[in-house]
Amino acid sequence: MTGMSLTMTRDEREEFLAGVHVGVLGLTEPDGAPLAVPIWYGYECGGDVWLITDTESRKGRALAANPRFSLCAQSEDPPYKYVTVTGDVAATRAVRQEDRRALAYRYLGPELGDMYLEATADEGGDSEVYILRPTRWMTVDYGKQFG
Repeated sequence: MTGMSLTMTRDEREEFLAGVHVGVLGLTEPDGAPLAVPIWYGYECGGDVWLITDTESRKGRALAANPRFSLCAQSEDPPYKYVTVTGDVAATRAVRQEDRRALAYRYLGPELGDMYLEATADEGGDSEVYILRPTRWMTVDYGKQFG
């Protein structure tokens, strides 16, 4: 099976990215240093990636200084898979309660999500939704080695 492609198809990569994975967001800080941080994100097949962060956080300052990003989502169990997207910030907007709920439920489920939302209700006063437009995809599905 030498030469078999491990690259995911468009449908495979979009379905994988839409799955629940903690992403690793890669940014460039204002001083030029690289920054990689774990983050919750939202994505629906064919759409843009979105996340919530405080405008004054390291992530927010980095996105303001250089509105380019990379985001890597990976499986934790073999055979390993990953999807990395790179692109630009397409837009920002005010955070709505339904944005917070969507991410909390995505990552914690409804019961723990509601507890999280209640516990963090006073946080995020200067947060925004950052809409990230993927322009480049890199993928690997090591399971394809096994047919």
